[in-house]
Parts: sequence; structure tokens; C-alpha cells
Amino acid sequence: MLGPQDVGHRVVVRRVVGVRDNRPLLTDALGTLTSITPTDLTIRTEAGQLTIARRSVVAAKRVPPPPQRRPGRG
Repeated sequence: MLGPQDVGHRVVVRRVVGVRDNRPLLTDALGTLTSITPTDLTIRTEAGQLTIARRSVVAAKRVPPPPQRRPGRG
């Protein structure tokens, strides 16, 4: 699980967003961890800021920075 030492780093968080046919529906969020509290994580994603309840988190980890864009050809 992520902790205060991960604030400011790029992370991916897998979380439960619902249940269908008695099975959890999961989704991933990728972005920069901006804050962490005992109950929530806040991530800045490309789509905007996302607050995730820690009780819904299945897995979370730091990930490397995005690859540098290559310049286009002529």
C-alpha cells in the first residue's frame, strides 16, 4: 500500500467500483499522488483530480515516469 513517502510520485491504483454477478468490478487510476489520509488517496490524473476511498483499494504501487515523447519525423 502507498504511504506518505509516495506523495508527489506517479502511482497506479486498482480499486473496486461496483459489483456485478457477485464479482467485483475493478478499474485502475494512473497519476500523481497528491495527498494521502487514513481514509482517502488523492491522485492528479490526466482527466483531473480523483479522490479514492482507501477501503476500495485492492492494489497500489509507484510506477516509473511516462516515457519521453519522440519528436515527429519531417
